[in-house]
Amino acid sequence: MFFVDTIEVPGLGNRSYLAGGEHTAVAVDPPRDVDRVVAAAARRGVRISHVVETHVHNDYVTGGLELARVTGADYLVPAGARVAFRRVPVRDGDRTEIDAAGRLVLRALATPGHTPHHTSYVLEEDGIAVVVFSGGSLLIGTVGRPDLVEPRLTEGLARAQHASARRLADELPEETAVLPTHGFGSFCSSAQADGSDTTIGREKAVNDALTRDVDTFVADLLAGLDDTPAYYVHMSPANTAGPAPVDLTPPAPAGAGEIAERVAAGEWVVDLRNRVAFAEGHVAGSFNFEAAGQLATYLAWLIPWGKPVTLLAESADQLADAQRELVRVGIDRPAAAATGAPADWVRDGERPASFPRGTFADLAGKAAGAVVLDVRRDAERRAAGYVEGSVHIPVHTLYHRLAEVPEGEVWVHCAGGMRAAIAASLLDAAGRDVVAVDDSFDSAAEAGLSVRTGR
Repeated sequence: MFFVDTIEVPGLGNRSYLAGGEHTAVAVDPPRDVDRVVAAAARRGVRISHVVETHVHNDYVTGGLELARVTGADYLVPAGARVAFRRVPVRDGDRTEIDAAGRLVLRALATPGHTPHHTSYVLEEDGIAVVVFSGGSLLIGTVGRPDLVEPRLTEGLARAQHASARRLADELPEETAVLPTHGFGSFCSSAQADGSDTTIGREKAVNDALTRDVDTFVADLLAGLDDTPAYYVHMSPANTAGPAPVDLTPPAPAGAGEIAERVAAGEWVVDLRNRVAFAEGHVAGSFNFEAAGQLATYLAWLIPWGKPVTLLAESADQLADAQRELVRVGIDRPAAAATGAPADWVRDGERPASFPRGTFADLAGKAAGAVVLDVRRDAERRAAGYVEGSVHIPVHTLYHRLAEVPEGEVWVHCAGGMRAAIAASLLDAAGRDVVAVDDSFDSAAEAGLSVRTGR
């Protein structure tokens, strides 16, 4: 009897998998912090005999090379991927026995589209396909993005995605479970998952790649592509070269004087506490990226790549969790860190900075003249509408566009509050008067604000 354990990577919107039988298992698209996969295997009492990649990843640094090294497993990577390390090259149709009895076999299926070399893996038990690890190919209700490799390849890869999805649907039984890597918040997905599990049969009924002709599918797919995080350009080169092992030991501790010096030097001092606590009190010049939000995605997206980062956390556990998230996207070692509260992080005689929070109802009751700053992405603004007269600067571009924000008190909002808090902290650090709107955008019209549709 086979098993499949899902290893969630929620901050990046991805999943990894451990699958096998009584004694051995295969790890699929493992995250960089491989101790989680090793622990999952230990709980099952199995040896990891194989590690496989569906593709060279664009959105995170893989743990595959390190996991293969520490476990002695064979490392299977699509043959078409040009990498700088030794691996077992996988080609279409290759079969790999996962258990000694030969009852569990992993069969490779070439499914280009997300990348030119993308490969899915079908787990067969006694010759019957039971699971397909579809990586960035066939996702839950959608497919992986085709535009992350090279702009000139995008349309061709979109057409390949259509063909690959149909190949999986045509060759696999309808009851085969589809287990993708992307689609749970990852920007590698062309849309977000509708549900948490699916099968080939369900996808035949709902997936655009399987219900629409290729021209309609490609046109709609390309029209719906949204922005991609800036750090993606660094992920594929890191994975191609072969990532180094991670170091999750605590960073060097920083006192109030050093924190102030790092802020003054233009380094990034990042406060991991929740946005309510940050607004009430924080180190002047620090930025707020909530540890409980999509920390890795948004911090790696906004920070100038390679700039030193100091982390401020309310506890050692929060700090450790943040370090783990950040190594997954190549931010390996914080320059320094501190735990506690703002009173511990400011020098004697100084007081923490603060700014107010509000709701859309508060904004509606405000006298004319306030600047309303919308930091959602373009696609969100088009789909959900916008407050009439609002200025639009997506949060991932704001750091370099602060000068474009009109003078006056700035009421900054997003769709729910987290990104507004990031934006408010950037504005506050720049010396602007800011109010963070911590509210659902659905409340804007209800509050009496004029909400327009379109751009």
